[in-house]
Amino acid sequence: MHKVHISFFDPAKIADSGQAFRIHVIDDTHTELVAHGRYLQIASLGNDEYAFSCDEKEFNDIWYDYFDLSSDYTKAVEDTDKDDEFLQNSITYGYGIRILKQDVFETVISYIISQRRSIPSITTCVDRLSELCGGKIKVPKLTEPFVKPLKTTYYSFPTVKQASKLKADELNNIGAGYRTAYILSAIEDFNSGKLTPEGLAALNDDELYDALTSMYGVGTKVANCVMLFGFHRVGRFPIDVWIKRIEDKYYGGHFDAEKYPATAGILQQFMFYYIRNEA
Repeated sequence: MHKVHISFFDPAKIADSGQAFRIHVIDDTHTELVAHGRYLQIASLGNDEYAFSCDEKEFNDIWYDYFDLSSDYTKAVEDTDKDDEFLQNSITYGYGIRILKQDVFETVISYIISQRRSIPSITTCVDRLSELCGGKIKVPKLTEPFVKPLKTTYYSFPTVKQASKLKADELNNIGAGYRTAYILSAIEDFNSGKLTPEGLAALNDDELYDALTSMYGVGTKVANCVMLFGFHRVGRFPIDVWIKRIEDKYYGGHFDAEKYPATAGILQQFMFYYIRNEA
């Protein structure tokens, strides 16, 4: 166990922010997730104190960066238009949400799966895919302040090599539907070396966007989500049905994300969370 003080951090809100599909709220003070082949539980102890079900080394090596704890989110939200009532309400309501730095391959496949689906449906399909060809995860022995996990068995998201063995009928059986062809094409792009996380990460935003949208079945929304949640390009502003609803209702059809070139994606998460839960 590792205890740490973290400001501007709310695991429950992050779990409900729609950016990742394998992070879940257990109860009012506990959140769990599977990422990077590991299970993690977080206990909120109050007064910005949190306990992580890992040792200090794992926290520093993996989770500190995963939760983007080096970034100053307080400054990011302070440098916003104070006359923008909807945005300010979103920031207040979503206080504590951070942009996760997720595995690139998992993010690509997850957001291909996400097309025209609800978050619960996406989660189910991603979990089934992990159970189908991912590895079984050893859950650490948990004692107070942690609680019983939601499941008895957890699986890591498949690696490129593991996923390369998938067949179309297997993906159809887990509910991938028309996205099956897109998933298989993406797997082949990574398995063949045509695309690599390192190579993509080295591209500038325009080049990265072009590379992602050149993939079969990847359009503007999925590409921007992958850029934001897989490559931490926080200037990207994905537009889905919820954000479009915000733009139409509060911004005359268009939110000027260019006003926030370094933080638009962060603000998008506050807006998305707020419209789905409160506004």
